[in-house]
Amino acid sequence: MLWILPLAAFVITDLEVFDIEHYLAYQQAVRPLLAAAGARYLARGGPFRVYEGDYQPRRLVVLEFPSLEAVDEFYASAPYQSLETQRRACSSARIIAVEGL
Repeated sequence: MLWILPLAAFVITDLEVFDIEHYLAYQQAVRPLLAAAGARYLARGGPFRVYEGDYQPRRLVVLEFPSLEAVDEFYASAPYQSLETQRRACSSARIIAVEGL
């Protein structure tokens, strides 16, 4: 019998925070929602290097979710969408998700 498990999904966020106090409040509020969705942080800021090209990210955040569908459900959920308004008030972001191993 062959079991096919969903592939993990990785959310990569390039973030610029312009109100750190309100962003930290958002970060505290979103943490339990991420845990409930089965997500975990792989990187939250920190040094990075650009090896090729002219892309200059600001602050990189990488999350792992159980699947791309889990990302979709999390992002569309009412609890997260209410926090998304708060996040947009204190930061700007480019957010992508990619399926991986």
